[in-house]
Amino acid sequence: MSDSEETITHEDKTFTDINYAEKRLANREFIGCEFVNCDFSKSDLSHNDFMDCHFKQCNFSLTIVTGTGFKDAVFTGCKILGIDFSKCNKFLFSFRFEQSHLDYSTFYGVKLRKTTFTDCSLKETDFEEADLTSSTFHNCDLSGATFVRSILEKADFRTARNFSLDPAVNKIKQAKFSALNLAGLLYQFNLDIEYEG
Repeated sequence: MSDSEETITHEDKTFTDINYAEKRLANREFIGCEFVNCDFSKSDLSHNDFMDCHFKQCNFSLTIVTGTGFKDAVFTGCKILGIDFSKCNKFLFSFRFEQSHLDYSTFYGVKLRKTTFTDCSLKETDFEEADLTSSTFHNCDLSGATFVRSILEKADFRTARNFSLDPAVNKIKQAKFSALNLAGLLYQFNLDIEYEG
C-alpha cells in the first residue's frame, strides 16, 4: 500500500447479498460490521482488516487472505474452502467458527489458542505446527485433518469425530477426549477396536 492510498474505514455497517467474487478489495478496514450472504469466492482480500466482524452464510471458497487481519471474527454457516490462513496478518488473528465448512483449508504454523469450532466440517484441513492450546472442536468432522508437531494441550476433542493424531508427534498434555473417540489416538497401531453395545 503506497502513502497516496488512504484506508477507507467502515464501522457498524451491514452488508447483505454483495457479490465480491473474483474481485480485489483494497485499503479497507471493517470494524463491528456484519456480512450476510456475501460471496467472496476467489476474491482477493489481501491486506484488509476485519475487526469484530460477523460473517453469516458467506462463501469464502479459495479466497486470498495474504496479510489480511481478522480480529475476533465470527463465521456462522459459511463455506470457507481451501483458504490458507497461514498467510493472514499474525497480529490480528482470532476467530470463532460455527456451522461452517473449512474443508481443505490451511492453518499451518499459526496460533489458534482458545479458538472454538462448533458443528464444523474440517475435512483435510492442515493444522500442522499450529498452536491449538485450549481450543474446542465441538461436534466437528476432522476426517483427514493433519496434526503434526501441533500443540493440542488442553484442547477439547470430546465430541469431535473422525480425527487421527499421533501423541508421539503432537503435544497433547491435558487434552480432552471421550472414551468413544480414543481410537483417533491409536490409529497408527492399526488396532481392531470393537465397541460393545
